[in-house]
Amino acid sequence: MTGPRHLSGPDAGWTFVESIIVIAIIIILSGTVSFSAVRYLEQARVASTRAQVDAVTLALHAYYLDTGAYPTEPQGLGALWEKPSLSPVPSGWAGPYVERPVGTDSWGHDLIYRRPGPGGLPFEVVSYGADGRPGGGGHDADISSAGR
Repeated sequence: MTGPRHLSGPDAGWTFVESIIVIAIIIILSGTVSFSAVRYLEQARVASTRAQVDAVTLALHAYYLDTGAYPTEPQGLGALWEKPSLSPVPSGWAGPYVERPVGTDSWGHDLIYRRPGPGGLPFEVVSYGADGRPGGGGHDADISSAGR
């Protein structure tokens, strides 16, 4: 009859304490990576929304070149995807001016279209940022075609 074998040297296994230390190190590294990833995710949302506002702005200028006017507020940004049926119906509409209907920003909030825009601009396209409310700072700051 053979008793329990005790391994030593290269065949020795992990002890319980060593396993706990490895698990603790993995948890610490995972937490650090997750924290950094969330920060970069928010920066990516801001950059994506800026690009979206810029693309809608370009589409509005193309709409203007074809029709001689920007969409009215009641027509909204939907006029970039479908020919408006609300008056004044543009005769030179040659859209769609965007690849897909203008939806929401990176946080799931609708883009705001104002006519006229601030400071004598013909329009303004705005995202209210992460919090979905006017104003704010950081990731909650407004992103506007007017450059504010």
